[in-house]
Amino acid sequence: MKFGPVPLTEAEGAILAHSLQLPSGRLRKGVVLQAAHLDDLRAADIHEVTVARLGPDDIHEDAAAETLASALLDRAANIHLTQPFTGRVNLIADAPGVVLIDADRIDAANAVDPMITVATVPPHHQLRAGGMVATVKIISYGVEGAALARAADLARGAIRLAVPVHADASLILTEIPGGPGDKGVEAVENRLTGLGMRLSETLRCAHDEAALAQAISRATGEIVLILTASATSDPQDTAPEALRRAGGQVTRFGLPVDPGNLLFLGSIDSRPVIGLPGSARSPVLHGADWVLARVACGLPVDSAVIARMGVGGLLKEIPTRPQPRRARGTPPDKPGDDS
Repeated sequence: MKFGPVPLTEAEGAILAHSLQLPSGRLRKGVVLQAAHLDDLRAADIHEVTVARLGPDDIHEDAAAETLASALLDRAANIHLTQPFTGRVNLIADAPGVVLIDADRIDAANAVDPMITVATVPPHHQLRAGGMVATVKIISYGVEGAALARAADLARGAIRLAVPVHADASLILTEIPGGPGDKGVEAVENRLTGLGMRLSETLRCAHDEAALAQAISRATGEIVLILTASATSDPQDTAPEALRRAGGQVTRFGLPVDPGNLLFLGSIDSRPVIGLPGSARSPVLHGADWVLARVACGLPVDSAVIARMGVGGLLKEIPTRPQPRRARGTPPDKPGDDS
């Protein structure tokens, strides 16, 4: 591609590099200059413009962006592309879900040519329908065809959206005198709604192992959520033991995401069970969001997967934390105890 200033006599058919304000209106960068444009420029006493002119092996920015964006999508992507504009194509989620990204493929595509770029949300990021998954931007007005083909090949199938495979969930609340009551139900319901799911029932029982075991056995939701009135602080505490007593199993206690440390994960009759920490009563981003979204979408969430959540797992402090990470007068490494 050739780029630089040329006299108007050589500008027809070239791409205008910089927008110009003319008496007849704004002539925007990226337009392919035609005879009428050149007449307007002469009338404005402009006799030289900066342009880009594609070579025989170059691909226009819009076509290049669309080619690369199309290559990115896995066959079952659940994602659509916007129309190309100024060398940009956005990838938009068709439904709520979790974004799955082959980061190595994206890195490889971005290494081919600095003019060819792909930017994505983080892997396993949760989106609502209509959320932006990624954007492809061709920085220059055109890019060499061989480079584009290589980038497209390297990035092929790197992005898809896993959508929920569960329709609803049960929420079980345990109760103690002076406890939080129904606080947190709305936050949990909103989390489910964000995944296109519904809260099918809310069960309440005493904060007692036997009572909670009965409630777990009665729950009918495809996912069972447990929110206890008193913090679950040990793998043998009331809620994990109640799950075992009901015939279920605990597969992981503890989450390297803060807030969210005291979450536990298990199952009963092949249905996922998530024990929510008390801090999940807050609507802010929480480790429970990460786990719930993956579980809802049928993605593997075993102990090894959870162990890898720690990098990037230090989330924003929440105002409802009973003991902040760094309370006044406490050492910087004094943690909260209800996350």
